[in-house]
Amino acid sequence: MLLAAVLCGSYLLCRRRPLAGFGAVVAVVGVQLVLGIGFLPADIMILLALYRVALERSRSTSVAVAVVAGITVVVATLRWDNPYFATSEAVSTILLVVSVWIWGSMVGIRRAYVAALEDRAAQLARDQENQNRIIVAEERSRIAREIHDIVSHGLSVVVVMAQGAAAKVHTDPDRAQQAMRTVESSGRTALADMRSMLHVLRDDEPGSQAPPPRIEQLGLLVDDARTAGSPVELTCRGTDRALPAGVDLAVYRIVQEALTNARKHAGPDLTRIDVGLTVDDSGVEVRIRDDGVGPPSGRRHGGHGVIGMRERVAACGGELQVGQAPGGGFEIIATLPIGECA
Repeated sequence: MLLAAVLCGSYLLCRRRPLAGFGAVVAVVGVQLVLGIGFLPADIMILLALYRVALERSRSTSVAVAVVAGITVVVATLRWDNPYFATSEAVSTILLVVSVWIWGSMVGIRRAYVAALEDRAAQLARDQENQNRIIVAEERSRIAREIHDIVSHGLSVVVVMAQGAAAKVHTDPDRAQQAMRTVESSGRTALADMRSMLHVLRDDEPGSQAPPPRIEQLGLLVDDARTAGSPVELTCRGTDRALPAGVDLAVYRIVQEALTNARKHAGPDLTRIDVGLTVDDSGVEVRIRDDGVGPPSGRRHGGHGVIGMRERVAACGGELQVGQAPGGGFEIIATLPIGECA
């Protein structure tokens, strides 16, 4: 009874430490053989301990343990002289040990396979989550760029026209009234664009469903700039052909940002802003040139507006050149290939 209790207690150790538990069971069986005690039902624990080792340990370890278990069982079979065992049954006990080892190994392989699938699924879920975060970050960057262009252009027109209206309100009320109407129109346009962008962020936002601006609206953009006091001349070639929506939007925003920058940084001596748009089989070229002083030297290549233009052009697989124009002034040249805009 004491040996049976120790055998069962030794097997309980196998659940946390299979090798230690198996060693304890073999040791107790060895004591049993030395004392000459015959077969006990608790001796089955040696097979259960072998199963736990084959289930949780490596192939080489479990094979070594199976050899020890086989030798122990064969010695016990030859040692015990009782009706349960006989010398002729030694082969059967070896086959039993091998069967238990195969059973434990197969279950262990199955569990490892399932665990690998679960790890793979968890990794795929983490990768998908990271990818979603990247997409969200890119979308937020795109929206921030759109909002910057909308707010910067709209507010610059509003500020210029409001200053003009304030200066003319007593001396020329008609022009002041016209300037305030332009302020109202620019504000409404910027507000509609903002609502359209906010609708992307919140589905319940009662925003405008109007499509994004296109090249066809450059004339209105130039008219607004002229109304605000900017001497803009627009020249278009080949704009009758259809362009991808991404290229259309990029061209409009580049011209919009360039006009905003000219209004902010060209200085009081600005007399001309030339906007040239050429569309042919090779792509689209946008050229904006003014005769002003341009942005401060530290911001000519790194201001928010220029960064936004570079990102738009890069998204379309094009090139952007920003800097002083030959003969004076400031020039922006954007080249966009057709069919590559992301």
